Amino acid sequence: MKHRYALVFMFLAAIGAAAIAWAQTTAHKMVMPDDLKWTEVAALPSGAKIAMLEGKLEEAAPFTFRARFPANYEIPAHWHPAIEHVTVLSGTFNMGVGDKFDKAKGKPLASGSYAIMPPKTNHFAWTDRETVIQIHGVGPWGITYVNPADDPRKRQSKE
Repeated sequence: MKHRYALVFMFLAAIGAAAIAWAQTTAHKMVMPDDLKWTEVAALPSGAKIAMLEGKLEEAAPFTFRARFPANYEIPAHWHPAIEHVTVLSGTFNMGVGDKFDKAKGKPLASGSYAIMPPKTNHFAWTDRETVIQIHGVGPWGITYVNPADDPRKRQSKE
């Protein structure tokens, strides 16, 4: 009988802890542009910076981040393990679908545009001028390059 009470107590304690964790992650949050901490990201070619707004990319939970790309920036063909929602905040983010980078197959997404990439959809992107996008989804988030030689993390490890 004591064993059952112990199990019930542990179950209720776990629910309480989960509720507290949920309450902490769903607290009202406001982020001003000056609050953003832009950092380099090894998974993208040099020059891109991201600023996390919500969550952690490696966790199975909601995330939101912004990415800033310089002018004339290119992201080779790649895919993500989960759905990716992209909102263009400034500049023009050019995207195309396919196994190889091909500007002729791309479409310019001007400021205010929105794109949804289903999981494991091969796509590529580029900018002509500085561009900021916001990406959100449910992690874990990652990037896998169609051609492994395009992965900047592999080039860094060889240097």
